[in-house]
Amino acid sequence: MPPSDDLVLSWPAPAATWTEAAPVGNGRLGAMVFGGPHRARIQINDSTVWSGTPGGPAAALAAVRAAGAGPQRLEEVRAALRTGDQDRAEKLLMTFEGPYSQEYLPYADLHLTVAGGEKAAYLGRTLDLDTAVAEDAFRLDATSVRRRVWADAVTGALCTTLDTDGGTVDLSVDLSTPLREVHRSATSSRLTLGIEIPVDGAPAHEPQVAEPLRHADGPLDGYDPFAALALALDTDGEVTAAHGNLLVTGASHVLLTLASSTAAARQWHGEDPADRATHLALAGDTAAQALAQGADHLLGNHVVDVRALLGGTSLRIGPRRHGTYDVARDILAGDDELLTATVLFQLGRYLLATASRPHAGPPANLQGIWNADLRPAWSSNYTININTQMNYWGAEAAGLSSCHAPLFDLLDRMAAQGAMVARELYGARGWVAHHNTDMWGWALPVGMGHGSPSWALWMTGGAWLTQHAWDHYEFTRDLGFLRERAWPLLSGCAEFLLDWLVDDGTGFLDTLPSTSPENLFLVDGTHRSLTRSSAMDMALIRATFERTVAAAELLGLDTPLVQAVRAALPRLRPPRISAEGRLPEWAEDLTEADPHHRHLSHLIAVHPLGLIDPDTTPELAVAAGKSMDRRGPGAMGWSWAWKIALRARLRDAATARSLLLEASRPLDGDATVDAPPDGSEWGGLLPNLFSTHPPFQIDGNYGFMAALTEMVLQSHTGTVHLLPALPAQWPEGRATDLRCRGGLAVDFDWADGVPTTITVRRLAGDADEPVSVRHGDRTTKLRLPIGHQAELDADLRVRGEPVPC
Repeated sequence: MPPSDDLVLSWPAPAATWTEAAPVGNGRLGAMVFGGPHRARIQINDSTVWSGTPGGPAAALAAVRAAGAGPQRLEEVRAALRTGDQDRAEKLLMTFEGPYSQEYLPYADLHLTVAGGEKAAYLGRTLDLDTAVAEDAFRLDATSVRRRVWADAVTGALCTTLDTDGGTVDLSVDLSTPLREVHRSATSSRLTLGIEIPVDGAPAHEPQVAEPLRHADGPLDGYDPFAALALALDTDGEVTAAHGNLLVTGASHVLLTLASSTAAARQWHGEDPADRATHLALAGDTAAQALAQGADHLLGNHVVDVRALLGGTSLRIGPRRHGTYDVARDILAGDDELLTATVLFQLGRYLLATASRPHAGPPANLQGIWNADLRPAWSSNYTININTQMNYWGAEAAGLSSCHAPLFDLLDRMAAQGAMVARELYGARGWVAHHNTDMWGWALPVGMGHGSPSWALWMTGGAWLTQHAWDHYEFTRDLGFLRERAWPLLSGCAEFLLDWLVDDGTGFLDTLPSTSPENLFLVDGTHRSLTRSSAMDMALIRATFERTVAAAELLGLDTPLVQAVRAALPRLRPPRISAEGRLPEWAEDLTEADPHHRHLSHLIAVHPLGLIDPDTTPELAVAAGKSMDRRGPGAMGWSWAWKIALRARLRDAATARSLLLEASRPLDGDATVDAPPDGSEWGGLLPNLFSTHPPFQIDGNYGFMAALTEMVLQSHTGTVHLLPALPAQWPEGRATDLRCRGGLAVDFDWADGVPTTITVRRLAGDADEPVSVRHGDRTTKLRLPIGHQAELDADLRVRGEPVPC
């Protein structure tokens, strides 16, 4: 049994479908654990198994450039828009589209088949959100069987144990891949697969592609798309190899360790390429080294590692929560919203900690690191007009700052590719990114020449992602990170934006063309997307420029770039309020094609950018609320999460709660019932609590974690604001080790909707900078040295002097 303080999810039956299975991961290897007494499936992913090659983005850019796209054509696009020729502008701009970014692929399946298991009594399965261990149990006649699965970050191996009491079992161990298998070997203690990865993959929404997954005949430009997967086995039973798999008889204990070595991983980490034999040996050695440690040692070290990452921060809504909860009965069909909110927060942290870890692999994608489809929805890649950003919204505040690191690794790649795109397509300095990217750092517009400009031709994807580097600095106050990692990203992005802006005599610097992802407006009854200076563009450019200037001041820089950014800032269009009292989506008064659209791009200034706030810009905050009222509720996981976070920033606790109640209901398979106002399908939670678009997208899970944090704690204004959007139905709870900007950490309890005990710790930052703590209309300021903490009472009075943490 798990420790009594752990939060554990349970299911009474094996998973019948992928969305019922339990996820485990270590940032590199991910697995969906189905459980079951007979043929138990463990579906496996490697976060570096993507179609494509390192040279793919540059080759695609060269092809687009050769077809005529470039700075001269951009001027033709702008000229067409200035004269109102939308058709010509769209036709020209779509020539800037390259092929699609690459696909995140499934890797392997491990099946453990217990002889006679079809007659066993199944005892259920669990997922411990505090130890990242999936477990199930069953009884076969007089023999009790317990199986545990975890992805170990310490050794890099996926581990499985099977232990019996009262007898022994026979089982087969089968390892297979849905990709191209080119090598298989089996001995009495090891299985090894060699796998070729496709060099190109087309998304499922492009059915006309003749070869959706294309393989190369050999290495491309020195890159061999190869992967090796090795399984090592230890048991007290007898093992034989048969038909390329393993048979175990008379076992009361089995330990399996599985490890991977891929060409893409070596390229990601900047290591020298390896030949296929070396990959096979590396995978085998890693699996064998893990196996040699033994199950108890492996599991013990894994739990210590995971608890160190997950254990410090928690959020409990309502009375004390621990123990095991049946997902279907207690959460999906239950009426305990306090439990559901608590579980969604911890589940979001669990999924980020298991999908995104430093030095492991690429960041969490549209499905985290879990995917079973050869052509997954939207290629399971990175959609950077909201989804990738949402994956990491809560990383800092929820105590998972280190999990942010893989995103910065990807941004470095994107900046390198995006610099070529900016120069070749737009004649600009700096770097640019658009709608999608992949592990190779794709920065080119996608769409294959027929993608709608409303989503394909949006040039501020890099500007949004760069905010994460600034956020990381604000939370950690790590000047080394600001100098070495954030500044190159910020300054390069600012360079592009300076060159992208045009002076058309409007009195402002404008973006032209401009879109508001993925929305449309009407001109004479026709759907259009291209205009100038969308609200989203202006907010992102303003935020990038302001943060570039702030970073330069912190680093003591006053370069020509910084001077140009300072000069451009007052010339940007400010947010405006329409005649209807709302924040409009575009610079002109245009008629929305879909007033209930799922995207809320024009409200980015509220959340996450924090440029609009009820205290600092009250009129704009009211207008933002009216814009949200017009958008309406629903309708899918990530959109709900954004709406909840926005309502929290506007301190509308009641609406934030009602949206959370909508979002946490189970997915209704009948999409025709109670359709959301934007005409799409309602989302909801799947049987394993994955969030859906539909289909499954993990951004909703991450977004719920971030939004729940915003409801109980905010710091974007520089003040530690306690319970800014707490619903009346959540009268009590406790937050532990939530993080705030300024290098701060906070613990607090609340009862009857009011904080009762508060502890503020300064982990980093400037000891001379006062700390402001607020609840309601009351604010207290205090001095807090680094490494010290202060306690406050319900009236925000400081109790005694700060003491060392």
